Amino acid sequence: MDALYPRLLVRDFPASVAFYRAALGLEPVKVLTEAAYANWDIDGQAGLVLFGRDRVAEVVGTSGLPAAGAQDAVMLVMRVDDVDGEADRLVGLGATVAAPPQDRPAWGPGLRTAHLRDPEGNLIELQSY
Repeated sequence: MDALYPRLLVRDFPASVAFYRAALGLEPVKVLTEAAYANWDIDGQAGLVLFGRDRVAEVVGTSGLPAAGAQDAVMLVMRVDDVDGEADRLVGLGATVAAPPQDRPAWGPGLRTAHLRDPEGNLIELQSY
């Protein structure tokens, strides 16, 4: 696995981008307002990503839950060579599948993801591109 970084799942995307832009004193590498996605790199590696909470809630099946307290607010993202194989391996270690491996061309060219929960219920995204 490679590229471990936090992804904050935010309700107010424009306000969150403004806050982290000022707090970090860095311009984001990418801001995709319509996709509710922004990222900051540190030395060429992902350092922080903001993503619209409602987008992830749709993917992992929590969109019907109240946003405050019931939907995920943080996700650990891991870049892997083989999303399907790593998802199977983590399930064997006690993870549960929130969203099975699938291609996500709307999120980026060649992107494949799987969403899992660790034994404590924390959300993990495995991705390859």
